[in-house]
Amino acid sequence: MRLLVIGGTVFLGRAFVAEARSRGWHVTTFHRGRSGPDLPGVQVVNGDRENAADLARLATHGPWDAVVDVCGYAPAVVGASVRALTRHAGAYLYVSSINALAPWPAARVDESSPLLPCDPDAGPDDAGYAELKAGCERVVERDFTGRTLILRPGVVIGPGDKMRRVTYWLRRASRGGRMLAGGGPARTMQLIDARDIAAFGLDRIELGGSGAYLTTGTPANVTWGDFLGECAALTGAGAEPVWAGDAFLAEQGIAPFVTIPLWAPPAEQLAAVWDFSSEKALADGLRCRPVLESVRDTWDWLRAPGGMEEAFGTYRYPDQTLDAEREARVLAAWDARN
Repeated sequence: MRLLVIGGTVFLGRAFVAEARSRGWHVTTFHRGRSGPDLPGVQVVNGDRENAADLARLATHGPWDAVVDVCGYAPAVVGASVRALTRHAGAYLYVSSINALAPWPAARVDESSPLLPCDPDAGPDDAGYAELKAGCERVVERDFTGRTLILRPGVVIGPGDKMRRVTYWLRRASRGGRMLAGGGPARTMQLIDARDIAAFGLDRIELGGSGAYLTTGTPANVTWGDFLGECAALTGAGAEPVWAGDAFLAEQGIAPFVTIPLWAPPAEQLAAVWDFSSEKALADGLRCRPVLESVRDTWDWLRAPGGMEEAFGTYRYPDQTLDAEREARVLAAWDARN
């Protein structure tokens, strides 16, 4: 199999490359050369997907059995890539997001749920992230003449994750002491490893599959108590979760998912934030490793030389998580109330 990965040096893209190489596939990556090194054995084409000449030059390196697009955020940009490659590949796999579906996170969604409104030719400033992802799906399906596959992940974890979710908790646990947590230890989440998404996507390519899939992991696959307990055990610093109430944290201006990563109160607008269906993908072969295995592998990555620097270095999203000073103030306020 010959595979083109647009991106391929960071997290999910790197997971696709690693999985394809483990299967003996010939892999080409296309990127600007700014985000990280390529894995060994990969053919590298450097260029900018927003440059028509670079896309035309990329097409001369084909044909490929499939394209995997992990870094498309604007329909106009994705559409240019699709049109440049449509006669040079048999399939186009686009990684979208559960955010593209309405009415999530207020209500449960599956593959039959409607996409948010967005023009398939919209530019990067024409809508928000979720709407733009929906527009990207539309342009892939409109302009690619071969098979199309759409994967819609939820919260993706695993080694290489720079989103400061699992990595936040591991670094916080490594400081030890009383650690501010939200909700309660029995509350569940639904997470999926990037490597499992990559394996499923390549399986579908290899088997000739098409269509859209929610790739969000198995339902309620970890509790908060087990998750934070594993973070504390791995780091060995004696961190102790303090389970502050949802209403109290809201009073303190703690933003769900952002300030305390992965925490989401059971508010109406977040009623289904951890309730989505991967039934179709699971029925078609999605296999998910245990969440705590992903946490352990992420800790191993962080402890490797350069791991902390890679995880917490410059990234496209600002860091809005709790710092030690603010956490101490919120814990003091919680203690005073109780």
